[in-house]
Amino acid sequence: MVLEIFRAGRMVSMFEMKSTSTENGSKEILPPPPRPVIDAVESGDADEQAHAPFQRLPPFPRSFRQCHLAIYWLAEFGFGLFSLLALLAFLAAIPGLNFLALGYLLEAEGRVARTGKLRYSMPLLPLAPKLGGMVLGIWFWCWMVRLFADAASDAMLVAPGSTMATAWQLGLILFSLGVALHLVLALARGGRLSLFFWPTPLNALWLWKRFYQGGYWQAAGIVVSDWIAALRLRHHFWLGLRGFLLAFVWLFIPTACFSVLRDTSKPGQVVVTLVGGVALAVVLSWVPFLQAHFAAENRWRAMFEIRIIRELYRKAPLAMLFSLAVLYAFSLPLYPFKAAALPRDVYWLLTPIFILSIYPAKILVGWAYSQANRREQRTWRILRWGCSLLMMTALGLYVFVLFFTPAIGAAGRAVLFQHHGILLPWPF
Repeated sequence: MVLEIFRAGRMVSMFEMKSTSTENGSKEILPPPPRPVIDAVESGDADEQAHAPFQRLPPFPRSFRQCHLAIYWLAEFGFGLFSLLALLAFLAAIPGLNFLALGYLLEAEGRVARTGKLRYSMPLLPLAPKLGGMVLGIWFWCWMVRLFADAASDAMLVAPGSTMATAWQLGLILFSLGVALHLVLALARGGRLSLFFWPTPLNALWLWKRFYQGGYWQAAGIVVSDWIAALRLRHHFWLGLRGFLLAFVWLFIPTACFSVLRDTSKPGQVVVTLVGGVALAVVLSWVPFLQAHFAAENRWRAMFEIRIIRELYRKAPLAMLFSLAVLYAFSLPLYPFKAAALPRDVYWLLTPIFILSIYPAKILVGWAYSQANRREQRTWRILRWGCSLLMMTALGLYVFVLFFTPAIGAAGRAVLFQHHGILLPWPF
């Protein structure tokens, strides 16, 4: 007996009931063989290895005879990518939950930093099509109920108390109950997007057969708990919170000094601001790589191991210079969105822009860290000096532009402390 349950964005066989004859002629059910861990996720932690089957999409069909499977794979990948970005944008827009979004970005950055492989840059991508399909399917049928309710309300306004208005109200109740039953059956069958548009009797027949065969509740409970555990919500939240606090420790004092200037006629404020600007440019040159080092090692002290970052820079200055340039080039255009205090509903539309800007830059920083970590010899000293000069010049220009952001930002000098490319990726 094979119980097909949707897992990791596709239908996979969860339990193969293998029967073997015992001494007294009875049969016993053996558990399925353990699934191999994919490359141990390159020295990831035990919890990460335990949920490794959820970390990879099914292989891409390479045979010319499987064109339809290739098209399905591409469609699933595209829908999963869209669902993943929408989920991160949703989390980034909610105070408190935005640490989950930052934690996921750091998790992806840490995986690329450990392995140097871009295919590990989207850990939850295999789960995203399933989650996105559920959300889309439920939203569609709730929207249909809302349309039906609007029609019933219009009938009540046009002819209150009439037979037609009463029929619409009764139809709304029956339709709502039918939709609720349809959603429950679709979720019970696995929650794949197509099941939300599958005829309700077929979903009910499938569920009845599974009840008749037995073991449905136990198998479904195992799959749901395993799927929720694979999201690693506690891990991502804790990683994001620590990554935020440790980076903020580095950035707070230079940024506070940089924001001191109130009156240009006071030399003390001018000197403190200049010193803070220089210190901020220096800190911004190594904090992204310290954060990548922390995400890769998952240790508090990793965020303060500057000597390691300096040694890595000596091995791959070009890669680290390029990644920093992309990170801050993508971060700077986000400040104009804070020029005015916009309604809260508008911010929900801006969070995808922040995610799309910061996510690739984080992955690139992790890749540069990995390239430097894999090299054994240092590059030429003249090349390192040239890259350092370009880096500090670019960061000086970045800090100079950053100095004027309080003049256009609705939050005033608080904008200086936000640092979207390193701290929380949200527009508030």
